[in-house]
Amino acid sequence: MRSSQALLVTRVEIYTSLTAKPVNSYRPYWAKRFGTAPMLPMSRAEMDALGWDSCDIILVSGDAYIDHPSFGAALIGRLLEAQGFRVGIIAQPDWQSASAFKVLGKPNLYFGVTAGNMDSMVNRYTADRKIRSDDAYTPNAEANKRPDRAVLVYSQRCKEAYSDVPLVIGSIEASLRRIAHYDYWSDKVRRSILIDSKADILLYGNAERAIVELSHRIARGEPVHEIQDIRGTAYIRKQVPDDFIEVPSTRLDRPGVVEKHEDPYAMKMGKGDASCATDDKAGDTTAGDTTAAAPTISLPLPLKATKVPRDRQVIRMPSYEEVVSDPVMYAHASRVLHLEANPGNARALVQRHGQREVWLNAPPIPLSTKEMDYVYDLPYARKPHPAYKDANIPAWEMIRFSVNIMRGCFGGCTFCSITEHEGRIIQSRSEDSVLREIEEIRDKVDGFTGVISDLGGPTANMYRLSCKSEEIEKNCRKLSCVYPGVCENLNTDHSALIQLYRKARNLRGVKKILIGSGLRYDLAVKSPEYVKELVQHHVGGYLKIAPEHSEENVLSKMMKPGMGAYDEFKRMFEKFSAEAGKKQYLIPYFIAAHPGTTDEDMINLALWLKRNDFRLDQVQTFTPTPMAMATAMYHSGKNPLRKVTADSETVPVAKTGTIRKLQKAFIRYHDPQNWPMLREALKKMGRADLIGNGKKHLVPAYQPAVLQQIVQSDGSRFQAKAMPKGFNQTKNPAYKHKAKKPGASR
Repeated sequence: MRSSQALLVTRVEIYTSLTAKPVNSYRPYWAKRFGTAPMLPMSRAEMDALGWDSCDIILVSGDAYIDHPSFGAALIGRLLEAQGFRVGIIAQPDWQSASAFKVLGKPNLYFGVTAGNMDSMVNRYTADRKIRSDDAYTPNAEANKRPDRAVLVYSQRCKEAYSDVPLVIGSIEASLRRIAHYDYWSDKVRRSILIDSKADILLYGNAERAIVELSHRIARGEPVHEIQDIRGTAYIRKQVPDDFIEVPSTRLDRPGVVEKHEDPYAMKMGKGDASCATDDKAGDTTAGDTTAAAPTISLPLPLKATKVPRDRQVIRMPSYEEVVSDPVMYAHASRVLHLEANPGNARALVQRHGQREVWLNAPPIPLSTKEMDYVYDLPYARKPHPAYKDANIPAWEMIRFSVNIMRGCFGGCTFCSITEHEGRIIQSRSEDSVLREIEEIRDKVDGFTGVISDLGGPTANMYRLSCKSEEIEKNCRKLSCVYPGVCENLNTDHSALIQLYRKARNLRGVKKILIGSGLRYDLAVKSPEYVKELVQHHVGGYLKIAPEHSEENVLSKMMKPGMGAYDEFKRMFEKFSAEAGKKQYLIPYFIAAHPGTTDEDMINLALWLKRNDFRLDQVQTFTPTPMAMATAMYHSGKNPLRKVTADSETVPVAKTGTIRKLQKAFIRYHDPQNWPMLREALKKMGRADLIGNGKKHLVPAYQPAVLQQIVQSDGSRFQAKAMPKGFNQTKNPAYKHKAKKPGASR
């Protein structure tokens, strides 16, 4: 009898094969005869050495070119090469003129423009909108090697270089800006990037399936502006086709099943929710339901009035002009977009920008395991391009000995954009493919010492996890499979991951397999065997997890589990560490200034940190990234997790620099430089009882003399040694000398 994991993989394979053409099933383009390039060319000299007179496709990227599947340009480039196309790379070009975009000549098919692995604004600016001094994706971490809004700038230069060449845009920057979106750095709602870039078509998500089909169709002579039926693409139309039925988005934003968020300090993990089964069940609620007092996720009622197939329906989103002028409509649009995200039931979306219609086709069908293996088994050189010589590229150093085993995330955290880009359905590689890559690292990558730094992905422990039922998965409209509790329809069997860990660490030449990706601990506690395996064999002293906050009020806006799950995992972690005779630590991540967070919430978090003896060196302040649900909260002050109206729940938002700094300071309550700010804030809040030199206090009543003098002058910081009279350092737990647990940042 086959295991549940084997049945699950088989179901996913069948589901994918029935609904999408496999990416490895296309007839190769004629240029396949040129063979495989040792590295995709970045110069005419390299093209000449390969015997090429031209490139079929040129990819422009904001990152240095590293031929490794963790870097988007390399993965897409090698995938297209395997389809028979000659692919060139223009990496981090000088954008001051079009000349750098002519270095490889005119592409035969199209330019593919990407900002790189990160949104260029997130890459270049801190959460406080200050320019960063380095860039991890650039040789020697040199800053200013990419422009702001790189997709827009690169697109303009490509058009200047060769105006008649089709322009295809993609990457996370384009993906998350595919409709009208709030832009934190300019503090306004911007148009779809399709409008501003003047691109012919936008590919959102990971896009392997879309880019392969698009390339072959353009190669066959089909005009790019006529290619309008590929899933996972967006383009501009003048009007809605006659054979489509428009459905106003306001018909979808109606409350369905009401779910009460349980007390996070007493959460019973594993409470399922059958409401995700079908649209019909989601809409079957009674008018007299009175459980709506707690934060909720409202699901839309089905459109029973129409019998038009879903692939002939298009959701009419609020126009660009509407979402610019009305924050409530912006929050509503965000809510609808996220509800139309499941490839099994999502419909096309359309949003008017002036006289033009930005049309988004339904999300792409996820890759099957066989397709994932095909993509990751391509002949990557697994090193930076030789043009960089011995330069240090931090992003490469971080992942050179790691292996990506899956993609996607069904967590639904509102501050994260992974789901909006990669989707909620987990796409996993086979065990054999992962083990082959480890052996390739062992045999090919310079500097390998026997330690694999990570087997993971967006989340460490979602490998091979998915819905128990194909029918339920296709019809589900929930935003998360694990909030407010783990869905009863979710398969949480970690046995496949346990087996993979064991086989990986038994490979010849492998001394240690570490897990560096963030762990979803509310899932992990479902499998004590997995926690034991992880803790006793794959933790290098520290394990990072992300509670993000301690307070229910904030966690409900994040769609994160309560602290009951954290406490349960911590108990397991300490138990299994002790059994193995190891002293190991959890590294928690916390976010300051997340929408919904009050100063009182931050006080309670600071007190929690002190009770648990955490002193974090680094703290992440919330950054509103395009398309994230929390960004909609930040901009609109409304909660899109439930029905949005002018009178619906108002979410407190920390927008000013002073408040954001204060909330960050509460997490770093132990830092003497933050004490003056915290003392002043505590007095204003009527919490002077937390100021003093006892164990119950948060900050001491006195300031180190030398530090006080420096803070009052130029703000410089150093370890103060001189103390004011009466200040007893040895008795003050807030300032006692001890080894700090390492801090964490997201």
